[in-house]
Amino acid sequence: MATSDGSTIIGESILISGSLNGDEDLTVNGRVEGTLALTKTLLVEPTGIVKAEVQVKNCVIAGVVVGNVTATESVEITNQGRMVGDITAPRVIIVDGASFRGRIDMGEVDVEGANETRPARATTSRPALRPAARLAAPAAKAEARKEEAPAGKPPAPPAPVAMGAVKRKVIVKRK
Repeated sequence: MATSDGSTIIGESILISGSLNGDEDLTVNGRVEGTLALTKTLLVEPTGIVKAEVQVKNCVIAGVVVGNVTATESVEITNQGRMVGDITAPRVIIVDGASFRGRIDMGEVDVEGANETRPARATTSRPALRPAARLAAPAAKAEARKEEAPAGKPPAPPAPVAMGAVKRKVIVKRK
């Protein structure tokens, strides 16, 4: 069923098996199995079940998706949504109450480049550390604390190691 706004709705009693391709939004209230490729948004309603390899622009999951989802913009799993499979998208939103089992790939993260693009801070008390030295510094400080600790007391736990800035993040919405 096509709506006036250019989207298609798959009804609750409909089963589509095979390859589904399109250039408009798709709302699934029924069942889709196979492969699904859209240039726009896939909306899986609470009654919808998608067992497919999915390639879309955006995906909103309020029903069930079993299979890998690749989106060029975003994937959102609502509080009613359940998904088993891997997500590849630059933006992923998993709302509190959602169910997800799989892996998330949000693209390449250049840790070295992220440290180099920041403006340098002026410090007079200590020289700037290189990225590899920056990661090794907390371990060296922990070793120094072990040597300074009194004989009867255990050494302090090591400081956490910072891995650098991450450009992309997972957003979790809570009610």
